[in-house]
Formats: sequence, structure tokens, C-alpha cells
Amino acid sequence: MIKKLLTVSIALALATGSGFAFAQGKAGPGKEKAASCAGCHGEDGNSMMSGFPKLAGQHQGYLLKQLKAFKNGERTSPMMAPLAMGLDEKSMDEIAAYYAAQKISPNPAPTLPASDDDDDAPAKTDDEKKAELTNLIEQGGDLYRNGNISREVSACVACHGPYAEGNKPAGYPSLHSQHADYVIKSLTDFKTGQRAKNRENMMHMIAKKMSDEDIKAVAYYISTMK
Repeated sequence: MIKKLLTVSIALALATGSGFAFAQGKAGPGKEKAASCAGCHGEDGNSMMSGFPKLAGQHQGYLLKQLKAFKNGERTSPMMAPLAMGLDEKSMDEIAAYYAAQKISPNPAPTLPASDDDDDAPAKTDDEKKAELTNLIEQGGDLYRNGNISREVSACVACHGPYAEGNKPAGYPSLHSQHADYVIKSLTDFKTGQRAKNRENMMHMIAKKMSDEDIKAVAYYISTMK
């Protein structure tokens, strides 16, 4: 009986060990190869700069697809293109696997975005700013969950899920806890066609029907999702 238990224990240890080694092998080279990404995206994929996206916890397949797009010119970026050009597919996959294995950090409490109001207008009180921010996030939440039927703006939840966790099999990215500034830029780029060479691109078709206020509202809402 003891001999049998020892045999089972050794087998389990070997199985667990090999699985751990595989996981470490995926993360090991991926972490090393992602070193040049840390300056903008953070060592663990949690960028501290709101203009650069958080990569931590993003779906591996989605990250791989984006790296390929930067390399082949489908997506344009003066910073990302040169970096992606130097990577083969294996390296891209290892980097994507590393970031996918990290945990995304929640954002601090949002603050009211810069206003376009006249500088001569009376300064808003803290209560007014708080009410405006609350209204903006609520507006974004409604748009995320329900869309806008009158303007044919699809609900984000249909593809990105109730918690903005995305849809891995379908290739739709996770969005929760992403920087509002980055989401605003991405949606604006989709809207203008800068990030959609194919004018039939689904995100272009949706974003072009969104107002700037819609984009700002949904971006701020997404940034609060955990």
C-alpha cells in the first residue's frame, strides 16, 4: 500500500513539476523579451502612464495578433512598429504569454477630465465636479450596457462582456481597468479610421456613430470596472 502511494505521489510530483516548468518556460523568455516594453507598459504590464495601455491580463491571442499587426503594417505606430519588426512569431507569442499571465491593477479613483469650458467661467465647486463625474460615468455605463438605439451605437457588453472581460475565443479584448485616456484615443482612432484600414471594420462602424462625449463617458466607465 505504501509503495503504491509513493508511486502515485512521485507521478503527481512529476506531472505537477513538468507543468510548472512549462509555465515557467513560457513566462521566463517572455519576461526577458518584454524588457524593452517595460518603459512604456510597465514591468508587469501595468503601465503607469495613461497614454500607454495596460497589457497585464490581456488575452494572449489578442496580444499576439496586435504585435503581428504592428509588424505587417496593419496597425501603425512609430514606436511599436520598429520593436515588432525585430520579433519573430515565437518571441511575440512568448511576450504575449508573459503579459497574459500577469494581473491587471485597478485604477485609482477617477478625476474629472479637463474641461473645454471658457477660462473666464466661474470655477466649479468640489460638489459640482463630483456630480459631473458621477453623471459622466453613469452615462458611460448606460452606453456600455445598452448602446444607443436611436444612433445605432451597439452596446459594448455584446462583445466585451458584462465585466469587460472580453471574449477570448472570439478575439475580443479585455477592457476592464484600462486607462481612460488610452480608451479615448483608441475609440477616436477607430472613429477617424486611423486604426481601421478596412472601413468595414466593426469597431470603426461603431465608433464613427459615437460622439466625443460618448467616447469620453464610456472610457471613464471602463476605467472603473474591475
